[in-house]
Amino acid sequence: MTVDSGNTKWVVACTTDDIDEEDVQRFDHEGASYAVYRLSTGFYASSGWCTHEQAHLADGFVLGGEIECPRHQGRFDIISGKALSPPVCVKLETYPVRVDGHEVLLGLPALAAKDAA
Repeated sequence: MTVDSGNTKWVVACTTDDIDEEDVQRFDHEGASYAVYRLSTGFYASSGWCTHEQAHLADGFVLGGEIECPRHQGRFDIISGKALSPPVCVKLETYPVRVDGHEVLLGLPALAAKDAA
């Protein structure tokens, strides 16, 4: 399900039951890949690929509000996307998340039809 709201397209990424607390899940949509996280403070999302090398963060480990890349153990802050430890030095793109009932929705930039024409 997709719902457009202004400049944001809200897409159902998973349900609240799909991700345990302190865990991450992969979500692919329209050729892009994302990582959806569940922390004690709520749900969060970022781009799915490590900015250092092409390793998917859903294969990594969630440790106290951070995601550790499975390839070279670089860490990112899940909420801000900030690169926290070498070898990563470029932050992750983060995305808004909202929960509607049991659905976890990821807010993606909406492409206006008039801009695409």
